[in-house]
Amino acid sequence: MAIYHLSVKAISRSAGRSATAAAAYRAGVQITDQRTGDIHDYTRKRGIESAHIVLPPNAPAWASDRAQLWNAAELAEKRKDAQVAREFEVALPAELTPKQRQELALAFAKDMADKEGCAVDVAIHAPGRGGDNRNHHAHILRTTRKVEVAGLGAKLDTEKAGRSRADDLNAMRERWAELTNDALERAGHSARVDHRSLEAQGITDREPTKHLGPSATQYERRTKQPSRIRREQVDRNPAAALSATVDEITAQLSIARTEKIEAWEKRAQEQLQGVLKRIKDLAPAREAAEKAIQAATKEYNKASTALYDHGQPPTGFMARMSGAIEKHQEQRYRLEIEKERQRKKLIDVAMQHEPTIKAHKEAVAWAEKLPKENARQRKDMEHDKSMQEHDEARYIRKLEKREQEAAQAPRKKRPDLER
Repeated sequence: MAIYHLSVKAISRSAGRSATAAAAYRAGVQITDQRTGDIHDYTRKRGIESAHIVLPPNAPAWASDRAQLWNAAELAEKRKDAQVAREFEVALPAELTPKQRQELALAFAKDMADKEGCAVDVAIHAPGRGGDNRNHHAHILRTTRKVEVAGLGAKLDTEKAGRSRADDLNAMRERWAELTNDALERAGHSARVDHRSLEAQGITDREPTKHLGPSATQYERRTKQPSRIRREQVDRNPAAALSATVDEITAQLSIARTEKIEAWEKRAQEQLQGVLKRIKDLAPAREAAEKAIQAATKEYNKASTALYDHGQPPTGFMARMSGAIEKHQEQRYRLEIEKERQRKKLIDVAMQHEPTIKAHKEAVAWAEKLPKENARQRKDMEHDKSMQEHDEARYIRKLEKREQEAAQAPRKKRPDLER
């Protein structure tokens, strides 16, 4: 179940914040603030999947440097209560792949940069350790001024005084919902998000969710127990709480299966690429080995032919008197020795190069066998997936039955809430 979330925060000096510190933290880099001399080093921060700077058309090259960009944002403002940047925090659908989530966030930033003429810094963060593993989100930091050749120039139209902040925010929320639904549709998912309130959507059987906040979230991670805010939500509407549990379990199981298959496909592809690389690396060595064996075989055949061509020794009285028989036998002996030497050389060369040829043959055979093996494993995984979905459907039916029973049962009132 895709969840909609978009919140906007101002990076203001009056709150003791700076654009350089915000950009360094979100991108996990080190930036030195030229205005104050402070060094903001967040290179050890974890969980940052990617960080990109998106610029409008014909933007100067200096704006691509994160440190230069946000120092320019600081130097462009003179007031002590100036708003030096604006942040958009958005939830990325867990149903999408990492690449699809990145494309969605960058498309939103590009749309903003082209319309406003501003620079946008997009940092995608992974879910926190010990938290909800669906909490993929992006921090989108935007300049409040237009990017120009010499620096940041005039204020953006949406940052000027007299603008209807509520209308601008609603337009931004609607645009994010459109882009998110387009991405979900392209990926083949039926889930959709809606930026409107439940009341505006005409939904009356579900209460709006309430943000737990950092304190409650940290408490639940530390104690593994529900926080006071979550207990109050359950007490107010147990049926809605069970419905949310069903949705959460369904989404987590779907994500786990998808991630398992994606990880397996990645390993299978890496294994196949490794085998193909080994074949490529061994091919020259096998070719050289076969040439060496052919050369040794040729020399051995040459020695064998010379011995055969030598023929039988001469006969008769004159041959014995001239010593021709002894010379013939001596020459034959030398040819036999040469043949034996070439035979041993051939054996040595063959044994020396046998491992290379064997390794290459095994790699070729494995490369031919691997796709069939992967197809068999994928078939087994799909069978396991169908069995898991069957078990999941049975479990969800039980939860839905409990949900109906909870909806029909009278609600319990807590004395502390009545006061």
